[in-house]
Amino acid sequence: MRKDSRLSRMLHVLLHMARHDGPMTSEHIARMLQTNPVVVRRTMAGLRDAGYVRSERGHGGGWAIAADLERVSLLDVHRAVGGPTLFAIGAEQDSPACAVEQAVNAALEDALREAEALLVARLGAVSLAELARSFDARCVAGRLVASGERRSG
Repeated sequence: MRKDSRLSRMLHVLLHMARHDGPMTSEHIARMLQTNPVVVRRTMAGLRDAGYVRSERGHGGGWAIAADLERVSLLDVHRAVGGPTLFAIGAEQDSPACAVEQAVNAALEDALREAEALLVARLGAVSLAELARSFDARCVAGRLVASGERRSG
């Protein structure tokens, strides 16, 4: 089964945009994600509608961050890109006649509801700014290791 990667891909894009001087074109983003610029524009439209990015037309135009990264959570981005279903597992039938299947469905629904609540809470607790700080720290650590100034695991 194929995973829905819109959230991770758009978080990737937003972090690059946050550290990029000036707007990024759909073509540039598409090359980065190895996809089509039309797919980028379609997905970015949800982020624009939510007020997280803005688009600028013309020469030198493109997509730019429009929101304070401290105020945008991973859950906000998830919802802006269409809020795909968090879990693909579930019952085969919503209202089965079989008592065994009813018991299985009830157990699965409870477990999935609890897991989804936990994931939604965690996504809501992490801001894009926190993600950007983590990215920055990894870049600094990578430069230190690469330059031989620090060696650790």
